[in-house]
Amino acid sequence: MPTSRKKFIQNSTLTLTGAALFSKYLFADQKTKTITGVQLYSIRDEMKKDPLDTLKKLSEMGYRHVEHASYTDRKFYGYGAKEFKKILNDLDLKMPSGHTVMAKQHWDDAKKEFTDLWKYTVEDAAILDQQFVISPWLDESWRKDQDTLKHYMEVFNKSGELCKKSGMKFGYHNHDFEFKEKLNGIRLYDLILQNTDPQLVIQQLDIGNMYGGGGRALDVIKQYPGRFASLHVKDEIAVPGSEHGYESAVLGTGIIDVKKVLEESIKTGGSVHLIIEQESYQGKTPLDCVKEDLKIMKQWGY
Repeated sequence: MPTSRKKFIQNSTLTLTGAALFSKYLFADQKTKTITGVQLYSIRDEMKKDPLDTLKKLSEMGYRHVEHASYTDRKFYGYGAKEFKKILNDLDLKMPSGHTVMAKQHWDDAKKEFTDLWKYTVEDAAILDQQFVISPWLDESWRKDQDTLKHYMEVFNKSGELCKKSGMKFGYHNHDFEFKEKLNGIRLYDLILQNTDPQLVIQQLDIGNMYGGGGRALDVIKQYPGRFASLHVKDEIAVPGSEHGYESAVLGTGIIDVKKVLEESIKTGGSVHLIIEQESYQGKTPLDCVKEDLKIMKQWGY
């Protein structure tokens, strides 16, 4: 993950993820019902400059699902939940998931309950008919030892219970540190999955982010079958000397066998949301990249 994205996540208090009804979407040659969407962080500068025009361009490309990466003061890209839902509907778009970092200000340890900030996050996700409310970061202070981590995994489960009341599930999105870091000899990602209830907490597996941390998507999917209801579909190229050693690229041009990962994740990983994310562009424009990505996904039958 590029440094800019890491800083964006660490500095952002509200970024939302969830997902909506997907049962009516069935793709050719697929026995499992899936949706294909795009994470709007892929075109973050365009969304910041002119979100309406950018969403219109995505719709014209053929996208029907988006995943947000901006939720601040109860607004998505500057719009309230009901208003943003209408904007999406008018463009024939749905937002079945989005990213909001669950941070310390969202949980009151003394009262053992969520603060209004997180309750509003879940409430607004429900207004948009989302299915998954996903946190894309785990505070460093929450992963300093096993007891602390397990405590906050129970908070994750409680968030799942809160989301369940509105017909949704809570989710977690990985980076690379989950595969690099260990606590008492156990990989952080293993601890996260072993201490979250799969009925309440789904995993959004970013198949590219993990690469720099030593994680390999096919291995993880086979290790934890049925746990990955959502994927961040991403390819990677090697960038020697960079912070993570790799950066994302147009699907099918990198070192990950993305098509094989998709097939396995749908077959045994339980994946129903296939969310394209590209954060680096190798000289191309972000919009041109996500257009190419969607074309590749359609060629693969998604």
